[in-house]
Amino acid sequence: MKAYTTWTVLPHGPIEKLAENLWRVEGTIEGMPLRRVMTLVKRADGSVLVHSAIALAEDAMREIDAWGPVRWIVVPNGFHRLDARVFKDRYPDARVIAPAGSRAKVEEVVPVDQTYDDLVPDEAVHAVTLDGVAQEQGALLVRSSDGVTIVFSDAVFNLPHRGGVAGFLFRHVTKSSGGPRVSRIMSWFVVKDRKAFRGHLERLAETPHLRRIIVSHEDVIDVNPGGALRQAAATV
Repeated sequence: MKAYTTWTVLPHGPIEKLAENLWRVEGTIEGMPLRRVMTLVKRADGSVLVHSAIALAEDAMREIDAWGPVRWIVVPNGFHRLDARVFKDRYPDARVIAPAGSRAKVEEVVPVDQTYDDLVPDEAVHAVTLDGVAQEQGALLVRSSDGVTIVFSDAVFNLPHRGGVAGFLFRHVTKSSGGPRVSRIMSWFVVKDRKAFRGHLERLAETPHLRRIIVSHEDVIDVNPGGALRQAAATV
């Protein structure tokens, strides 16, 4: 889909405050029966990091601005860039971050300031590039008072089975539903080394104090997240 050049608010849910430094919002995608997710993290210095940006209504944006200054815009791959440009226009001093392997695709819509490897970690969040995907995708590890949250883009799906034509496509063609799982699209077109990718997911599953997993489409995984991630790894 073409990235937006003006602030375009599509239907979205309220801001979900999962932890003292971790917020989440679900939004819709034009022409697609799939929800997308924006994750917001307050870093230890008080600045706000936005992962997979979604343009929200002004009351929600004012709430974000009151929480802290947006200084980091993470575009997690070349497909999650719909609102990257308008967020940069709104927050011109924010630094745009993308995985090294997706940088060229992201820069078709917005200049990238640094890659995941360049993001200096702090006590609240750090970025990792996933193994086996030619540096095209990564994950954020967020530390909160209730534990660690791993934030993925398209590496892991948690989409329930649905009816209708779209449900059939998700279940039988793209193998995206019935999660937690790795979709067929991810396995075929992004994963270059299945063993390395599977191994990295399995290592992340052993993260101490793992509390939840946020995926960029659909539901949070907050019941046995380690086991869920091992289940997803087994689908690669």
